[in-house]
Amino acid sequence: MPAVTIRNLSEATHRALKVRAAQHGRSTEAEMRDILESAVRPETRLRLGTALAERSRRLGLTNEDIDALNPARDRTPAEPMSFE
Repeated sequence: MPAVTIRNLSEATHRALKVRAAQHGRSTEAEMRDILESAVRPETRLRLGTALAERSRRLGLTNEDIDALNPARDRTPAEPMSFE
C-alpha cells in the first residue's frame, strides 16, 4: 500500500488534525486518510456508467432497443498493423 509523507505541516494544523481525529474517534492517520479520500473522491463525483444508465432511462431506452442495434455492429476483426 502506498505511503505519503507530509513535510512542513504547521504545529497548529497538526494539533487541529489530532483534535478532529479525537472527535471522530479515530487515529490522526485515519483522519488524514478520510480527509484525503473525501477530497479526491467526493460523493457527488460523476460516475460515467451511472450517468449513461440514467440518461438511457430518461430517454426511455430498453434492452430491446439495444438488441436492435447489435445486428448493425461491424464484427469484422481488425487487421493487424504492418510495420514493413
